[in-house]
Amino acid sequence: FLTSFKRSKNLYAVEFWFAKQRFRYSTAKPLGKEHNPNRYPIEERAEKARVLCVVFTLSIAEGWRPQRGELSLIKTPNSTELARQGLKRKSAQNLSKCYLKDLERTCRLWLRYCESAEIQELPITGLSILNFKDFFHWSAVPPSIIPNLKRNLFALLVEEAQAYGVCLPLSQIKVPKSIPTLHKPIKNITALLEDIRVFNSNLHLCCVLTYGMLLRPHREIRCLKFSDFNIDYTMVSLSGNRVKSKQNRVVPVPEYLRELLLQRAAESECRDRNIFTLSSHSFNEGYFKTLWGKYKKQSISLEENQTLYSFRHTGAIRVFEKSGSLATLQRVMGHSDLKVSLTYLRGLEVKQLDIEDLPDL
Repeated sequence: FLTSFKRSKNLYAVEFWFAKQRFRYSTAKPLGKEHNPNRYPIEERAEKARVLCVVFTLSIAEGWRPQRGELSLIKTPNSTELARQGLKRKSAQNLSKCYLKDLERTCRLWLRYCESAEIQELPITGLSILNFKDFFHWSAVPPSIIPNLKRNLFALLVEEAQAYGVCLPLSQIKVPKSIPTLHKPIKNITALLEDIRVFNSNLHLCCVLTYGMLLRPHREIRCLKFSDFNIDYTMVSLSGNRVKSKQNRVVPVPEYLRELLLQRAAESECRDRNIFTLSSHSFNEGYFKTLWGKYKKQSISLEENQTLYSFRHTGAIRVFEKSGSLATLQRVMGHSDLKVSLTYLRGLEVKQLDIEDLPDL
């Protein structure tokens, strides 16, 4: 009789007795299959564990037998192997190149630490909270960077270790909170956009798209094709693999932006062309960043710390001021969760209290 059960902290395995010996498996690898419940989102793991139970039941019915003395759980990797496996798995996913580079830097840092602390061969079951505290101290990164370093390490090690039924104590470590930056809106956006238009038409179109449709400039906008818009350019549709939130995104096109797109479309031979290059290829990833840097050097209109994303911040403020709805802001921004929108709103210069809300004396 086979049963699936929760081992600890949302980790699942299958257990059964055979030939008077108990066996436990958290993956289907002994059967030559890749099914692993602990690699799925937490809310799906119980169901996937039941699937694993069925897989073992069918395999036993077909003649597969566990070997006496065989390890019920696959061999756990050491501290360096786990990091490499985690990076390999993340690299196979459709993640942004910027995030992957950040993970690669964290992985290299962890490997160097393991070598320095001589724990390269230490099994992951032997990693303690002291190892992680020592790592953060050894890395000598500024306090403001530590929260991001912890998130990256969590993605590389903790998530990967869960697949082996191991809970690493990284989440128990308290790190300094990041100091939020208050993003100020662009005061005279019409004048600034006109100044950018004179400088470069591609940068101007990018800024208007960022402000008017709240798309992200460096990927969502840079890779736009005319065919992403409907035939009369009143709507744009992007599939989840092209959006940071991994969700399909459909956004209406403001009239002032529609006129610019129609002018640009008239220059293109067909709709399957990039709206900036007017060819089948898009500009390189750093194109708008470089272009913005050149504009910033010669501009007298920009204020300190204003970037391409300042147009998105300003657009978000305008949307929230018009609607007063956090749900509307979430839809327009393309955020995956309402909490993301709330966190984003806290970083903007938006009045969230009225004088009437404050106590009287």
